[in-house]
Amino acid sequence: MKYKILVLIIFAAFLGFFLMLATCVRRTDTNTGREEENRATMQKPAARTAFTGSEHLLLGNPSNATPDENNFNNYLLDKPQFALSYSRDRGTPNWVSWHVSRTWLGDAPRQDNFRTDTSLPSDWYKVNTYAYSGSGFDRGHNCPSADRSKTPEDNAATFLMTNIIPQAPTHNRETWGNMEEYIRTLVEQGGQECYIIMGSYGTGGTGSSGFKETIAGGKITVPAQIWKVVVVLPEGDDDGNRINQDTRVIAVNTPNTNNANPDWSTYLTTVDVIEAATSYDLLSDLPDEIEQVLEAKVDAGPDRR
Repeated sequence: MKYKILVLIIFAAFLGFFLMLATCVRRTDTNTGREEENRATMQKPAARTAFTGSEHLLLGNPSNATPDENNFNNYLLDKPQFALSYSRDRGTPNWVSWHVSRTWLGDAPRQDNFRTDTSLPSDWYKVNTYAYSGSGFDRGHNCPSADRSKTPEDNAATFLMTNIIPQAPTHNRETWGNMEEYIRTLVEQGGQECYIIMGSYGTGGTGSSGFKETIAGGKITVPAQIWKVVVVLPEGDDDGNRINQDTRVIAVNTPNTNNANPDWSTYLTTVDVIEAATSYDLLSDLPDEIEQVLEAKVDAGPDRR
């Protein structure tokens, strides 16, 4: 009898052990499944409806700029009128990104109030309007004054020196001016809207007083090249979802010289070429299959049919 009781006790113990083991296995399988599901969710590309943040960064943050003052050569300034990456050591923006549509255009007069951007960290050198005096270079806008004519406040924002580069006068007034007017014609008369990224890189340009690498006692670097990328859409809503492989992309890369060709279309190139020169990822928030196609395109220019 004692032997039978002992056998039953041993059997019950083994049964309890196996039941506990099975429960643990089931829990482990469940947890593993959840972990795999979580990883799959994290790795899944964001839906194209999930574009968030600044209107002007719909296409992405080309250099992963951050508003950290220790990131002094890739410092993010996200303003209501445009977003930019600023370089403290160059005294210029690396790139400026903005959206232009008819909602941004109006009758506000040009403010012409070039001034220091006091939003930069307090201990940084801040460019003032007189830094360009006698340099032979224009105070060249990235986001143009005429792209922000809805209100005086919007227009005034374009005259902050964080939106300005040393630009050869002929380049600024003719080559760039002609391209800017063409883009606004698309918006004002063509029923389209544009997402624009403009930037500069390299050292040394030729202004009206000859070649210079820096101005303002070495505090401002004169760029060698000035580029622009324009994504053109018909007017509408939900812009991120409307960009596809057939979307028009205009990319130019120009020398910062006073003998630049007034016909900006002579400098047409691809986004890929600009990315190779700058190490930026210019259309990073678009799905990869769309980004790859758009970045390889060379636009037909103003005579496009």
